Amino acid sequence: MKKTVQNTYDIIIVGAGPAGSVAALYAARNGLKALLVDKESFPRDKICGDALSGKSVTILRELDLLEKTQELPGAHIQSIVFSSPDHASFRIDLKKTSLKNIPKGFVIRRKNFDAFMYNEAKQVVTSLENFTVTDLIFEDGYVKGIKGTERDSADEQYYYSKIVLGADGYKSVVARKLGLYEHDPKHWVVALRCYYKNVADLTDQIELHYVDEVIPGYFWIFPIEDGYANVGIGMLHEYIKKQNVDLKQALEDSINSEYFRDRFANAEPMEKPIGWNLPVGSKRRKSYANGAMLLGDAAGLIDPFTGEGIGNAFYSAKFAIQTAKEALDRGDFSAQFLAQFEDNLWNAIGNELKVSTKLQKIGRYRLLLNLVINKASRNEEVSNIIAGMLANEVPRKTLANPLFYLKLLFS
Repeated sequence: MKKTVQNTYDIIIVGAGPAGSVAALYAARNGLKALLVDKESFPRDKICGDALSGKSVTILRELDLLEKTQELPGAHIQSIVFSSPDHASFRIDLKKTSLKNIPKGFVIRRKNFDAFMYNEAKQVVTSLENFTVTDLIFEDGYVKGIKGTERDSADEQYYYSKIVLGADGYKSVVARKLGLYEHDPKHWVVALRCYYKNVADLTDQIELHYVDEVIPGYFWIFPIEDGYANVGIGMLHEYIKKQNVDLKQALEDSINSEYFRDRFANAEPMEKPIGWNLPVGSKRRKSYANGAMLLGDAAGLIDPFTGEGIGNAFYSAKFAIQTAKEALDRGDFSAQFLAQFEDNLWNAIGNELKVSTKLQKIGRYRLLLNLVINKASRNEEVSNIIAGMLANEVPRKTLANPLFYLKLLFS
């Protein structure tokens, strides 16, 4: 195998999904010489619910990409529907709620959204597709770069940098080489996605259904473009193992249940259900080392309650580049200095993740799900509290407080 030494960079970003592409965009804004690499070529599919929350919208607006995002094929979301195991439901209209600052979201296929973000990033940094990272370069206990091979080539390429960012997903090679990878079933969700066409009654809303077939977890129906829908389920890995759940059967049972079968009577699946893993932020994982930081799914930042990961991935990219810029200015790439990245990130999103973890636990109990959703279906105040939680206008600790449920019982 031939070894080739390539250029040296301030920062190398492994993985060109949402976290990596946003990191590249922020790197360029901060005047950093960056290399962005990915093992695939774009456009490529990424198994996901495809939803972009208000938190994602905030970063897209900051990067001046919101208008372009709005032009991508997909659905503009104006409302959210929740339903309980008893099939009571309530709808939050993002246009009419009394809360003023709830941004609308989007559902855009990741194949399209990721390609868009990557195309924006590669205009401002050096990029390399079809490059598989096989190892990190270590010198004196510090990460100093990456090595790997391009597709259809046996020659090993070496790229050097001051800092390496691992934005390479839940199977992160960077995390594994740093000794930071772990798979804990108590803090992982497994999900299935299947694209359908001709699902009845699709509108500008996303639907989250807490149905018996999937507790603890939920069944979702998200509209995308041209009458297509992203349909799927997610469940905590720990329960899948304990209860020996067949997720494909659970998805089929949800679709064919009495409550949903009419909506799928003329629907046609466009693929076989495809699964993926979601390392959720119900625990804080170490995400830094000498000369390296982990972003997005590689750092386990997915919201335990909603399953949304792109917004937190965006935020991790923003904070990582802030820390990288300071490290480069100081010439200090030690784990001790880079630890501020994780501290700053968790100061921003940690409380939300802690409360989402409590809410995820509440979602394991049919009685509580029925109580909250049934009440919200009849009570605008309760509905607005949940809407405000989704918009971060009402603290999620309100919903995690047992007194909240006592109030529901006696109101």
